[in-house]
Amino acid sequence: MKRFMPIRIGGDRFSFLMDKKAAGVIGLLSLAVFAAVVISVGVGEVYIAPLDVIKVFLGTGSPSDALVVNTFRLPRICIAFLSGAALAVSGALLQAVVRNPLASPDIIGITGGASVAAVSVITFFADSTTSLSVSIHWVPAAAFLGATVIAILIYLFSWKDGVSPFRLVLIGIGFYTATQAAVNLIILLGPVFRAVESKTWLTGSVYGSTWEQVLTLLPWVGILIPLSILLGRHVNVQQFGDSLATGLGNPVQKHRMMLLFISTGLAGSAIAFAGGIGFVGLIAPHAARRLVGASFGALLPASALLGALFVMLADLAGRTVMAPTEIPAGVFTAVIGAPYFIYLLFRSRM
Repeated sequence: MKRFMPIRIGGDRFSFLMDKKAAGVIGLLSLAVFAAVVISVGVGEVYIAPLDVIKVFLGTGSPSDALVVNTFRLPRICIAFLSGAALAVSGALLQAVVRNPLASPDIIGITGGASVAAVSVITFFADSTTSLSVSIHWVPAAAFLGATVIAILIYLFSWKDGVSPFRLVLIGIGFYTATQAAVNLIILLGPVFRAVESKTWLTGSVYGSTWEQVLTLLPWVGILIPLSILLGRHVNVQQFGDSLATGLGNPVQKHRMMLLFISTGLAGSAIAFAGGIGFVGLIAPHAARRLVGASFGALLPASALLGALFVMLADLAGRTVMAPTEIPAGVFTAVIGAPYFIYLLFRSRM
């Protein structure tokens, strides 16, 4: 029996091979994500049984359950799902582009750029009544713009007859350090009553998510993740090195730039609505690689599902561990991610 099955999109124009075992793993992950959605939607001050949640999804649930699910809980679960998937795929792409297992949006400065812009809006556009003097929708817009600007600067500063993965990582870490210092300075100079809100956003939380935010984030994730999967075969070739990839006819610099900006678009859009949730882009690709292997045809879908599952479970833990007090989801991703990052450092002997 053949181990691989061909996946074709648009005839033979886009195609890649999928390991049948990996396809089974992705199927199981999809079921796990659905189970997490049902449980997360049901848990809260008003408990709704899983069967009743499914009835609401099918349109046969009670009006009271439908109100709680559709109005209050499902939007934040959708934001957790979409942002987790986006951050995970962003991290997988960055690790491929720079060929470094420690790369992720938060470590090379992309998250830092978003944080500087968002905290600037939160801090400097507050009036005497502690309210923002501009629309709250400027916060995600500023975050995305900040992430994009930092990504462009990293790419430009890394360019020297092409972009070296090693140089890109070093420049990115430098920008990360600079953005963290800038964030701390902005909070120090701003009003005291804005410091708590800024810190909550920096930690990462999906509290207060709305359907408007879901509909804004959905096109970014719905377009960029499939696009990254279609480019996966080019990523596979680049893993053999620039010289061999170029010899095989792969335009390395062109695809590297495309993948970097797809990664930035995913990270920037996710951070814009979920805040600075850390380590998702680091942990999810590593876990996916252990489950489905290194081929990007399977790695990217698995990373997306694991990232979504990771953030949804972190949000669920944040809502239940100290209920009714909520803990930002980013606290739990950091509790797991920071030790794992240290483990990777020791394993890589860097």
